Parts: sequence; C-alpha cells; structure tokens
Amino acid sequence: MALQVKNSGLASEQDPSSLPVPHGRRSRRKSSEAADERSLISPLTLRRPGPRIIYWAIFVCLVFSTVITLGPVYWMFSGGLKSSSELYQTPPTIWAQHPLWSNFTQAWTVMGLQLYFANTLILAAGAVVLQVVVSATAAYALSKLRPAGGNIIQFGFFCTLMVPPVAYLIPQFVNVNDIPFLHISLFNSWAGVWLPEAANPFNILILKSFFDGIPNDLTDAARLDGASSWRIFTSIVVPLSQPVLAVVTIFTIVATWKDFLWPLLVLADPSVQSLQVALYHLQQPNANLPFNYLIASLALASIPPIVLFLFFQKQIIRGISLTGLKG
Repeated sequence: MALQVKNSGLASEQDPSSLPVPHGRRSRRKSSEAADERSLISPLTLRRPGPRIIYWAIFVCLVFSTVITLGPVYWMFSGGLKSSSELYQTPPTIWAQHPLWSNFTQAWTVMGLQLYFANTLILAAGAVVLQVVVSATAAYALSKLRPAGGNIIQFGFFCTLMVPPVAYLIPQFVNVNDIPFLHISLFNSWAGVWLPEAANPFNILILKSFFDGIPNDLTDAARLDGASSWRIFTSIVVPLSQPVLAVVTIFTIVATWKDFLWPLLVLADPSVQSLQVALYHLQQPNANLPFNYLIASLALASIPPIVLFLFFQKQIIRGISLTGLKG
C-alpha cells in the first residue's frame, strides 16, 4: 500500500513534457515538420543528372540576374563616396579608396534636397488620398452597385491600359493648362499632378477584382438591416479590403516618387518641383555642381523606396497574391 502511494506521488511530480505523446499527435508533428522542410525539388530528384543540370542552370541565371540588377545600385552608392577625380579614374575602382561620407551631407545642403524631398512627400500623400478614395469608390460601384453601362465603363478602363501614356500627354497638358468650362490653369500647382491620375484604371481594376471576391451575402444582409450603400462600403467592404488597399497605397507612393515626365511638364517653378524633376535640372551643365554630389543625391533619392519595400515587403507580396497579379 505504501509502495503504491509512493509511486503515485512520483507520477504526480513527473514533468508533463516527459509524458508519452500520443501516436497521432507525434505523427502530425512529424508531418508538419516535414512539410516545413519540403522544397520545390526533392533531394531524390536532384540526384539525377538531368534535373541537377537544370537546377544549377537556373541557379546561375538567378545569380547573374541579381548581379545585373543590383550592380547599378551598388555603383551608385559607391560612386557617391568617391571624389571627383576618382570617378573619372581609369580603370575604375570597385570601392572608394578614401570614402567621403561628407558627399551626402554636402549634396543635401548645397543642392537644397530638403525642399524637393518635402515636395515629393506632399505629392505622394495627395496622390495616395485622391487615388485610393476615387479608385475604391469607383471599384465598389462597378463591383457591387452594378450601374447601367458598367461593363462598357470597365472595358474603357481596359482600353486606357493599352494606350501608352505619352499618346495623351499633349491633350492632358492642354486640359490642365486651361480646364474646360472653368478656364482655370493648374500649371505650377500640385493639383495639376494629382487630378490627371486620380482615376487610375490599374488601381480600379485591381480593387474591383478583389471586391468581386467579397460574398454578396454580407452586403445583402447589411442592406436588409437598413444599411445604405455608403455604410456598407465603409463598414464592410473597406475593412475586408485592407490588404489590397495597402498594396494600392504602396504602389501609388512608389509611382509618384519615380514619376518624372508629367511633373517635368507641369511643375516649372523650382519651389514646387518634385525630387526627380529637380535632379534633372541640377545635373545640367550650367548648374556647376560636382559630379560626385549628383551621384550622392541620386543615392539619397533612392533610399525611401528601398526602405518602403523592406518594411512592407510582406504586405506587397500578400497583396499581389490577393489581387491575382502573380505570374
């Protein structure tokens, strides 16, 4: 009897982790670990000569394309650290012999980049607000409200994607310089950059394809409860569409940041110019700026998009998969 009580006490003090795991749970754990370690090509397949050659050929192509893609970026950042004489040195140096980190601060101060960075941030913020609001409401109307002629409107959006932007550049400039009926000029104003891109057909079609996947049972139930179309949009559709809205926001910021041709035509006043337009004017011969300062300014201009992708790469990849844009 005492031995039985002693054994029961030892059993109660035993570590739970040392208890035997049921066979079903152990098998599920092993299968999940195997699934995590599973690759696209199994090790057994790689032992064959044919698949192994294809695998290494693809790997070499990926490494080569990575070097080709990152090579100019590396050359830009390394060139920003060189002196003017070292930039023109033959053969060129792979890395700066005497790195001049002051080139970045001098470029920021001498070229007045703080003004153009601020202008570009304002342009990006306005473009995000306008494009997200207009694109989301237009996509919601085409997807859930289904107005008369909605298919024709959607077909028109598809057609605009097939036309190069340069083709309607001059008519767009004429309209912005003298808005019909109002006779107001948006020249040298940020609104002249925002308004032509407000109804972005690419964003509208992305959002519409996502809104089509939202079950109509949710919207119909809310409508039976007395919710208006606007209430359904703000309370149901928008909260469910946060991933794709985040992707549209990031795409809009990047597109505005690198936009050059249209702001070059509209923003002639240096006080309202974007960063890309200002860098174009500052690299002219009459600017008399050292070439290493120009390269350093280009490196500074490329930092925000790179940081944006590094912080939101999961949202971008998830949103691309949600919108069906992957290959």
